[in-house]
Amino acid sequence: MNETERYKVTIRCSVCGERYILRGSLNKFGQVETGFKQCICNNRAGFNTVSEPM
Repeated sequence: MNETERYKVTIRCSVCGERYILRGSLNKFGQVETGFKQCICNNRAGFNTVSEPM
């Protein structure tokens, strides 16, 4: 597994339905990190995420 491998991450807010498509990479715990913090509706939890290698 390459540390610099990038992932395409699709995040959809379960409150307002807004969709974000971001690039991410694996952190030291094996999770994909994008830096995404909150939706435009101020939601900070409850997201549906899908990630796939680029």
